[in-house]
Amino acid sequence: MTDQHVKRAFKYRFYPTTEQAEELFRTFGCVRKVYNMALDARSRAWTDESRRISYAETSAMLTEWKRTEALAYLAEVSSVPLQQSLRHLQAAFTNFFAKRSQYPRFKSKRKSRAAAEYTRSAFKWRDGQLTLAKMRAPLDVRWSRPLPDGTQPSTVTVSRDAAGRWFVSLLVEDTTVRPLPADGNTVGVDVGISSLVTLSTGEKVANPKCERRDRARLAVVQKDLARKENGSRNQAKTRLKVAKIHARIADRRRDSLHKLSTRLVQENQLVVIEDLGVHNLLRNRTLARSISDAAWAELRSMLEYKCAWYGREIVAIDRFFPSSKTCSTCGLIRDELKLGVREWACEGCGTWHDRDHNAAKNILTAGQAVSACGAGVRPQRSSSGRAVGDEAGKTMARAVGIPAPGGAGRCQTANSWNAMDFSTG
Repeated sequence: MTDQHVKRAFKYRFYPTTEQAEELFRTFGCVRKVYNMALDARSRAWTDESRRISYAETSAMLTEWKRTEALAYLAEVSSVPLQQSLRHLQAAFTNFFAKRSQYPRFKSKRKSRAAAEYTRSAFKWRDGQLTLAKMRAPLDVRWSRPLPDGTQPSTVTVSRDAAGRWFVSLLVEDTTVRPLPADGNTVGVDVGISSLVTLSTGEKVANPKCERRDRARLAVVQKDLARKENGSRNQAKTRLKVAKIHARIADRRRDSLHKLSTRLVQENQLVVIEDLGVHNLLRNRTLARSISDAAWAELRSMLEYKCAWYGREIVAIDRFFPSSKTCSTCGLIRDELKLGVREWACEGCGTWHDRDHNAAKNILTAGQAVSACGAGVRPQRSSSGRAVGDEAGKTMARAVGIPAPGGAGRCQTANSWNAMDFSTG
């Protein structure tokens, strides 16, 4: 098993001195200013001249800006974070033209993330101490966990969140991340609200509901914030209280998702999930708050990069695949299954299903078919009677490359599925 080099960021909290904080605040402001000016220049060039501006041209602009009297303060901070902001803008435009993201937006002092990125030429790493450019003393970092042995940071990102906490993130090549031994375990994952996930094994992982635990406290502080005078010190203090509650909620949520995703990846060779359109689901006013609290998209992101780290396979099936309405035993697809129905009996074979467990088993079966031959999983167009079971069986048979059963009815279709040993319960 060959070693792989994984670039991994280690994030730590630190406590700057007054001098260091002032330097970082100036750097954050300059980074934001340069980014916005470069974005404005590129937008104007396209609007007025239909011309694209490259990173090299914006870098030359930065040199000219520093020579002007109005922007001379840009030369007082390290030049590396300013150059990195231009590279980030270039990456934003690249993603936009590749249709991976929307058009870049201007950075706001209050709403945008306050961060500055330093490359190797702008920081000193010696004897476990980190010193940034333009600073005389190293940062007071709380090393909550050690860096991998023999690693040297290639990039350092300093940030400050809305709750006033300072963080430093060190990007290193972690050679300790290696593919796990292969095993035959597979799991289908059905996400939900009452249970965060239901696995094809029948296990249900409770939803921690991090936001709901602090909802009452958050409501009191937000109501207090609404009563404060705009621009007053009391408003700033109360806004900080709100930010601290949100930070505590986010920390707890992230911790629970990391533990769950790590366990799923370590215990299974194949992880199958649904390709959900979370952005569209958030339009449901009744469930939007609960869906946001569950953080399904963040869980999927964690599963994807951890599977890549540890040599596991992850499959996302079509979001329109009727996993909840399909009987995992015989393949019958119900005409309708309302969201409030959590258990139902199959009209074809009489099997009593837990809605989420049945969906997780169907997700796993479809994902195994995709993993076996790379076939896509598409929704069934017919939705009633014996033909539904036959059609479902034929579709799955085509996916896994076996002869489709003919004329034997719904139950033989189910037997053909089970003959592939794809059932999980």
